[in-house]
Amino acid sequence: MLQQHGEVQVRAGTEADLPALTDLYNHYIRETSITFDLEPFTPDQRRPWLLSHPQDGPHRLLVAQEATERMKNPHNGPVPGPSARSAAPGPGHLPGALLGYATSSAFRPKAAYAPSVEVTVYCAPHAAGRGIGTLLYKALFEALADEDVHRAYAGITQPNEASTRLHTRFGFRHIGTYTEVGRKFDRYWDVAWYQKDLG
Repeated sequence: MLQQHGEVQVRAGTEADLPALTDLYNHYIRETSITFDLEPFTPDQRRPWLLSHPQDGPHRLLVAQEATERMKNPHNGPVPGPSARSAAPGPGHLPGALLGYATSSAFRPKAAYAPSVEVTVYCAPHAAGRGIGTLLYKALFEALADEDVHRAYAGITQPNEASTRLHTRFGFRHIGTYTEVGRKFDRYWDVAWYQKDLG
């Protein structure tokens, strides 16, 4: 799966993405309540997570990255090295830089939950406001359309207006809130659960 959206490429994640994916996720562990993990990961620690998302089936990992010059125009030949570029791109605009990722994962381990997935999307801080989450979710739900998936669920730590808007735009509806279900940064957090009907 490969989709080009102007300056952004959306594709299946691979093991080569693991260091950048780990760095991105660790930012959210250290700086936010969006995830309830408390300690940053090494890439080796995150490898089982990555491998649980094959390139087909209901459990996917899609990444968004800056398109390289060669991706934008394959007739240009090899991408020149940094010394051959007339100007170095700014932070977050390096060709091929990771802009975010989205996953669909097992909702619960018991077999009867198989037709349900939990979805999530993370955008790099420097990519905020570029519609990366929208591109990733669009590609993810297109990929899931041919899979045996009946429901998608998303848990959103409160407050998070941007995530709530994104999920509502994709047809999710609020189905309930777990109050003070997690403790991080010396306080308790609510998690609102959203459901999208599929299939």
